[in-house]
Amino acid sequence: MEATHLRVAELVQGLHNRPEADSDTVVAELAEHAAMEIPGAMYAGITLTRSAKRVETPATTHHWPLLLDKIQQRHLEGPCLTAAWEEKTVHVRDLETETRFPNYRRDALAETPIRSIMAFQLFIADETLGALNIYSEEPDAFSQEARTLGLIFAAHSSVAWNSARREDQFRNALASRDVIGQAKGMIMERYRVDAVRAFELLRKLSQNSNVPLGKVAADLVAQAQTPVADGA
Repeated sequence: MEATHLRVAELVQGLHNRPEADSDTVVAELAEHAAMEIPGAMYAGITLTRSAKRVETPATTHHWPLLLDKIQQRHLEGPCLTAAWEEKTVHVRDLETETRFPNYRRDALAETPIRSIMAFQLFIADETLGALNIYSEEPDAFSQEARTLGLIFAAHSSVAWNSARREDQFRNALASRDVIGQAKGMIMERYRVDAVRAFELLRKLSQNSNVPLGKVAADLVAQAQTPVADGA
């Protein structure tokens, strides 16, 4: 188990250290590796919920986890949502005999071949709740070893994903700042005003149009870069 723990840590560290890996890439590869590394898992997916009525599946290794999340969305119940909402690990040994999620159980049995599920809570920032989920078409597919390794994988995955999301936010903030700077420069040149006055004009335009400042700046820059048609 210690060797497996180290392997998962190295895997997640490798994902994090790849400069081109954005948060979408990181979460997709985490799901793929969970399906490969956790004993008994045939498929894996990640479930997110930002409100009581909205379920998202940002990564999945197969169609079945996506369909199962749609069933959870339909009934607002299921093992993955319970793991996310109640901060615990949920183990469905056999959907045929499961009693905790009756509506989910009925539709999952009717629409998928999945028979056993294990869901591990993910600790995600920005008031987002999530779960890393593994699935099998065989009943009682997951042992105590799978549970332990899943918890390890979920802990490392939470850290890696949150870090990748922060990097995305930082890159987006830099890009937005650059665009605002370009828009300010255009206003300064066109209206012969200083940087403070140019920013005030941008902010006023944003407030009057009820459009975010970054979007206003991006639109101004895009318009300036659009070639004027002959005869316009």
